[in-house]
Amino acid sequence: MDNFILYNASQSTCSQRVRYALHAKKITFEEKKLDLFSGDQLAPEYLKINPNGVVPALVHQGESITDSTVILEYLEDILPGISPMRPKKPESVARVRAMMRFVDEVPGPAIRIPSYNLAFLPHYQSMTEEEFQSLCDSKPLRREFLMKMGRTGFSEADMNEALARLKRGIQRMSEWLEESKGPWLNGDQLTIADLSIMPVIVRMADINLGHIWEKLPLIERWLSRIQLSESYKDTFYHGSLLTEKYPHLENMKKV
Repeated sequence: MDNFILYNASQSTCSQRVRYALHAKKITFEEKKLDLFSGDQLAPEYLKINPNGVVPALVHQGESITDSTVILEYLEDILPGISPMRPKKPESVARVRAMMRFVDEVPGPAIRIPSYNLAFLPHYQSMTEEEFQSLCDSKPLRREFLMKMGRTGFSEADMNEALARLKRGIQRMSEWLEESKGPWLNGDQLTIADLSIMPVIVRMADINLGHIWEKLPLIERWLSRIQLSESYKDTFYHGSLLTEKYPHLENMKKV
């Protein structure tokens, strides 16, 4: 079960999911960090590994597995007995997968909008219109997203919609924790559902959106618990948080 190569980016929320899973399972892997603003993910050699031109991608024994949710499931398939993060009962597995689907549909995409507007936008504002259009056209999976953002950023309406989706995600997460009686989303066992939403919560806290759950103490307890884990520290090494690269975010007012 050796020969794991992870192509990822330190601040990529999807990459963070997979890094945590690999560390939790004590998997030795080679980490290849891609510079997304330099276009490493669009290089022909990487597109052979992941035609979608996004991170992460896990290469295991010469086979490429893409999409962070798929990778989390793959690791459970091949290493079910090492730090298992997927329940055994079919009904519990279905519940965990339903949680993951919700995360990937609602809060997961929503966190990208404040992330881009508050941190990444200056990278695109420095481009000419022609350069920006060329960049958008080169993105197999993110073209429409970048086109909607443009070089002026997402609109106030887009930001409000994203924040509403994040609030809905936080409310649903709190309900999951209450129903399961915690400390994790599915009860006593940390699962890949927790890993799915983890980077969203960490990113929200990092860019001063943690006030959204100030009346939902179960979220703060969950976050504190996962931050104390050894795998968390290995996953969020220096440079993984936006505020470590964009210090001005720490001083932002609540949105």
